[in-house]
Amino acid sequence: MTTDLPQARQQGLMRTLNTVGHKAAVNVFMVVVLAHWAEHLTQAVQIYVLNWPRPEAGGVLGLWIPWLVTSEWLHYGYAIVMLVGFWVLRHGFTGRARTWWTVALGIQIWHHFEHLLLLLQAVTGANLLDKKVPTSIAQLMFPRVELHLFYNAIVFVPMVVAMVYHLRPTVEERARMLCSCALERV
Repeated sequence: MTTDLPQARQQGLMRTLNTVGHKAAVNVFMVVVLAHWAEHLTQAVQIYVLNWPRPEAGGVLGLWIPWLVTSEWLHYGYAIVMLVGFWVLRHGFTGRARTWWTVALGIQIWHHFEHLLLLLQAVTGANLLDKKVPTSIAQLMFPRVELHLFYNAIVFVPMVVAMVYHLRPTVEERARMLCSCALERV
C-alpha cells in the first residue's frame, strides 16, 4: 500500500495548524490583519486629517514604495492570503467561534472576488463599464478608500467576535477544541 506523500504532508500541516499550532497560526494571521488595518487607517488619516490628495495617500507602505500600493497584484495577494487563512484556520474553531469565523470567511469570499475582478481588469486593460481605472462592482457606488475601509471592517468584526468566543468557549465548546487557544478559567 502506497501513500500520497504530498497529500499526507498537507493533511499533517492542516492538522498541526488547527491543533498544536493553532494559537501561533491565528496570532500570525492577526498580525497580518492588523498590519493591513494600520495601512488603511494611515491612508484615511492622510486623506481626512492631513488633507493629502487621494493619489498621494498610500499609507505607510506607499510612502516608501508608491508603485507597490497601486499594484492590483498586492491587493489581490492580500485578499488571497486572507481567504486561505480563513479557510485553513477555520477547522480549529468550534461552536459559536466557528460560526462567526465562517461569517468572516463568507464576506472575504466576496471581497476576494472583487479583487480578482480588479486584477483581471488591470492585467487585460479591459475595465468594467469602460472606466478609466480598474473598478470593482461595489466601487461603482462607493469610492475605493472608503469601500476598502468598509470591507475590512465587515470582515474584521465577525473575526474578532470569533476570536473572543474562541478564547472564552463554553464548557461544551472547550471539550470539542483540539487547540490550546482558550484562556484559562479564573
